[in-house]
Amino acid sequence: MFALTKLPDGFHDDPYPTYRALREDTPVCLQPDGSVILSRHQDLDIIYRDTTRFISDKKAVFGPKYGVDSPLFEHHTTSLVFNDPPLHSRVRKVMVGAMNPRALAQMEPGLIELVDALLDQMQAKGTVELIEDFAGAIPIEIIGNLLGIPRSEREPLREWSLAILGALEPQLTPEQEDWGNRAVREFKAFLRDIIDDRRADPRNPETDVLTRLIQDDTEGGLTEVELYQNCIFILNAGHETTTNLIGNALDLLDRHRDKRTELLVNPDLISTAVDEFLRLESPNQFGNRLTTEEVEFHGHVIPAGTDLHLCIGAANRDPRQFDFPDDMMLDRRPNKHHAFAGGPHTCVGLTLARMEGRVAVSRFLNRFPDYQITESAQRGGRIRFRGFAYLPAQV
Repeated sequence: MFALTKLPDGFHDDPYPTYRALREDTPVCLQPDGSVILSRHQDLDIIYRDTTRFISDKKAVFGPKYGVDSPLFEHHTTSLVFNDPPLHSRVRKVMVGAMNPRALAQMEPGLIELVDALLDQMQAKGTVELIEDFAGAIPIEIIGNLLGIPRSEREPLREWSLAILGALEPQLTPEQEDWGNRAVREFKAFLRDIIDDRRADPRNPETDVLTRLIQDDTEGGLTEVELYQNCIFILNAGHETTTNLIGNALDLLDRHRDKRTELLVNPDLISTAVDEFLRLESPNQFGNRLTTEEVEFHGHVIPAGTDLHLCIGAANRDPRQFDFPDDMMLDRRPNKHHAFAGGPHTCVGLTLARMEGRVAVSRFLNRFPDYQITESAQRGGRIRFRGFAYLPAQV
């Protein structure tokens, strides 16, 4: 029986044989702690759409995990992703308004300029590390701009993000837990002066997410805790997923060079290609919900109060939903993957992430059509998030 706390050898390099066995043989997989893994596309679709029987609030799960007085508990129970209405609705409304089509269109020229500058730097090096030099550098700048974080102060953001999101793993060492709690404390201290300055000198709320959060005009507005923790969430979520999207895409195109050639010959495929990269190697491999009442899947009764692990990586290769699910089809349509979750909790930044992926991958390929990733590449070694810690390449 597969357990998230006892992974088979080679899982981090290639989890898909394990996911296939889960999906086909054990679509309802009970875990030693009483939680349950669900791995079929239709099951996840049902859960994402039903916010009555399946809720995002994780206080009952995170209390024993982190301790109710810990910074990690405060963060992960206050941020957008682990909340239901009314907090979820209020914060989501603010963020959606700041990521409207006009605002994103205004961002694209700056994104292209940033990507081209990074490509210039890599061309001068010849041998590069694609996470630090490229994939990780892009979202830090974009999300930093959205919140108006001074460019000279962005260096610690990636390390804080890795620590806080890494604490979502099923098992934590005392060192990982300490690192995560310390990162939340330091992140809040970092934001204090920035938030105070923005209150004193607001920016254009049409383009500045922090100003919109501060000026939230819903009843009561955001509390101080909600404001700080959702700023941290925006920086973390926008950074980690997009970094993994770009890194995974470049790795896929290196392993499938016929598809790289196809994309170079037909550059108009880039939009559907980005969604195929997201489906095949989802940056976020697991989501979670909590049952509020007894439910049944595939003949298995799941009690109320059960923590559900939603295996996005398995669902996105479900042959019941996708033809030839393990094959890369750059023009795949439809492509109803769950990389951005679904229902009311569909990722608010999905359009921005797609734009970053489209610009980054297409311009990288145009500049370095013959790049090669070296054998020393290293996966991130996490279950929930799939990406690379180290992705060296010759360009």
